[in-house]
Amino acid sequence: MARTAPAHESIAHNPLDEPLDIVRHHKTVYNGIVSMYKGSERLTKDLAMGEKILIVEDEPTLSETLAYNLQKQGYEVSISPDGWDAIKKAREQSPDLIILDIMLPGIDGLEVCKIIRRESNVPILMLTARADEIDKIVGLEVGADDYMTKPFSLREFLARVRALLRRARLMQQPSGSTQSSGSDEEKFVLGDLVVDPARHSAFIKGQEIYLKPKEFDLLLYFVKHKGIALSRDKILQQVWGWDYAGGTRTVDVHVRGLREKIEDDPRHPVRLVTVRGVGYRFEG
Repeated sequence: MARTAPAHESIAHNPLDEPLDIVRHHKTVYNGIVSMYKGSERLTKDLAMGEKILIVEDEPTLSETLAYNLQKQGYEVSISPDGWDAIKKAREQSPDLIILDIMLPGIDGLEVCKIIRRESNVPILMLTARADEIDKIVGLEVGADDYMTKPFSLREFLARVRALLRRARLMQQPSGSTQSSGSDEEKFVLGDLVVDPARHSAFIKGQEIYLKPKEFDLLLYFVKHKGIALSRDKILQQVWGWDYAGGTRTVDVHVRGLREKIEDDPRHPVRLVTVRGVGYRFEG
């Protein structure tokens, strides 16, 4: 005859399956477990309320699957089947995030990304069926914030979406709402280069230079660590966050773009130099 497990054994294995009166004397522990299992999902849905996502994908099955699961998370979702419609919707709807496939009819995703990036800093997650590194690098260079190679898991996809939107929300916080962007933080003056954290802007010889959000974050990180050799892994962790799933080539791509804007001769940099075998060092 099978033995019925005592109540205390069941609680130890799966407390969420037991009646509340059994664990009433362990109320603090029970509430902590409930929060661990349910709090993350509830918080995600609360933050997602009102956030708009544009999916640009010509494969109906994939676009509808992604849209359904994003809507379950609380996001407002619209779908574009081609590049021109995507540009039109991006201008009309001002989405908080764009999921952009590279292979599209009419105009491909890379061209769409370049056009949108000239008009907006909206986060762009690029999808590609090609696993070649060069495709990913080109995507990042034209302005994408992240990329995923098909096929991908839904869990990873949703994690990337949350990470991009979380970073975008932090960027939009008013000055003074966080220590790192407080209005009392002083400007950094390094010769003819001025970096203003409060305004989230940078100037060379008195002229403001256009920096994508992640380029500014990278520049500010380098400026705050002037003269220190920083590894690519360290930069990726500190600027992109521990939950970023991309590789260190992302750092190289953004450094290259940053040099184009702050160096007199990007091919022979003197401000942002390469430390062979380590990573990069900002000289000022």
